[in-house]
Amino acid sequence: MLLNSKGKHRRPSKAARIATLAGVTGAAVAVPLMGATNASAASVETWDAVAQCESGGNWSINTGNGYYGGLQFSQSSWAAAGGTQYASRADLASKDQQIATAEKLLDMQGPGAWACAGAGGLTNDGVDPGVNPGGSGQSESKPEQAQPERQAEQPTTRSEQREAPKAESKKTVTTPTGDKVKKGDGEYKVKAGDTLSKIAQKEDVKGGWSKLFKLNEDIVEDANLIFPGQQLHLK
Repeated sequence: MLLNSKGKHRRPSKAARIATLAGVTGAAVAVPLMGATNASAASVETWDAVAQCESGGNWSINTGNGYYGGLQFSQSSWAAAGGTQYASRADLASKDQQIATAEKLLDMQGPGAWACAGAGGLTNDGVDPGVNPGGSGQSESKPEQAQPERQAEQPTTRSEQREAPKAESKKTVTTPTGDKVKKGDGEYKVKAGDTLSKIAQKEDVKGGWSKLFKLNEDIVEDANLIFPGQQLHLK
């Protein structure tokens, strides 16, 4: 995911808004997209590895958290790096268009713009990815795909929860639909808004979200769905 105003382009823990380049949030300067130069370029394989870490390799992802596409562009970063010439948001653009825009951002901010730069081995290696972004707006009509990684859902109020025996309540967590899921006994307690990717990044879990899922597959049935109150093992 892209990284903060101190050279990063994602959320505080992952990215800093590039909107500071324009001086006003939501009004980032659209920089004409130039071809990748020898001073700043990475191969398609490298971008695929970064995307695998950032979004599970889903180039059309939009989870509603303000970051879009396989390389998890913030809207301001997408505009500042010239991506709006292809589509209004990164998730509506093709893979080649996202990579072409990422090349421009790499030139502007360097590998530190992505929290997953290390996992993907992203460097200014001078390799031209050779992508063909094509014209603008080609992917604009593409329907948004299902969100593969939903944030931890808000718990219901006490009046909405079904009562359960005390012994059961210690081992389970009540979901917003009133169902019970395993609570677990790990050292990390899930909070509203958490995802496996966020937790893995924040807690520096070696192997990322997939490793975190394997460590807790007896508790988490769906890697895309966790709930506040669940306690996950980090190692």
